[in-house]
Amino acid sequence: MSEVEHGFDAHDGVPNVDEASFHLIDDQALFASERARHRPRILILTGSLRKRSYSRLLGQEAARILQRYGVEVRFFDPAGLPLPDDADADHVKVRELRDLAAWSEGMVWVSPERHGAMTSVLKAQIDWIPLSLGGIRPTQGKTLAVMQVSGGSQSFNAVNQLRVLGRWMRMLTIPNQSSVPKAFLEFDEGGRMKPSSYYDRVVDVMEELVKFTLLTRDRRDYLVDRYSERKEQAAALAARVGQARL
Repeated sequence: MSEVEHGFDAHDGVPNVDEASFHLIDDQALFASERARHRPRILILTGSLRKRSYSRLLGQEAARILQRYGVEVRFFDPAGLPLPDDADADHVKVRELRDLAAWSEGMVWVSPERHGAMTSVLKAQIDWIPLSLGGIRPTQGKTLAVMQVSGGSQSFNAVNQLRVLGRWMRMLTIPNQSSVPKAFLEFDEGGRMKPSSYYDRVVDVMEELVKFTLLTRDRRDYLVDRYSERKEQAAALAARVGQARL
C-alpha cells in the first residue's frame, strides 16, 4: 500500500496535538516487574433486599469461588441505604459504601432483572459512589464483573445496563458475564447453587475477574492516565502561575 493514498499521508504528523501533554507509551511503566503481593480485594454489590435473594445467593457463590482463588472478599448490605440525594453523604451507610469502594481493587455487581432492567436497589448503590471524591476516583481503573438473575427465561438486559454503568464509572469491565434464568430452580433449599452450565459460567467469570485484577491493579493509574486530562491540568497550572505573577 502506498504511503500516500486517498489524500492521506502519515508523514503529515499531528499538528493539533499538545506536545507537552502527549506521552509515548512507557514500556517500563506498563510492564514493570514490581507488583503487589497482597490478596486481591473484591467488593460484591447485590440488587435485592428479599429474605431469599437470588442475586445475593449468586453473589455468595461468587465469593466462595473468589476465596478459593485467594481473594479477599467483602459485601455491602444495601439495607438502610437512603435513596440518592435523600440524605447527606455523611450518612453511615453511604460512608460504609464509599469506604468499601475505595478499599476494593475490583467489584462484582449482581442484579435481578426487574421490568427488563436492573433494580433500583443496585442502581442506588452505584449512584452513591461518586466519580471523584477528594481528588480520588473510587472506581476508575478498577476491574468489574457483571451478573444477573432472572425469574423467567434467560435475558441480558440487566448485565448490558451494568456494562454501560461500568464504563461510565471508568471501570475495566471484563469480557465475560453471567446470566442465570429461572434462578429459583438453580439454588437448593440451603441456598447453594446447583451444578450446571450456569454454575460453570460463574466460575469462568470469577476466574477471569481475578486474572484481570492481578494484571491491572499495579498499572491502574498508568492505564487510565489520559492525554486530555494532562492537557487540562497543564492549562490550569499555567493559568494559576500567570495569575500569581500579576
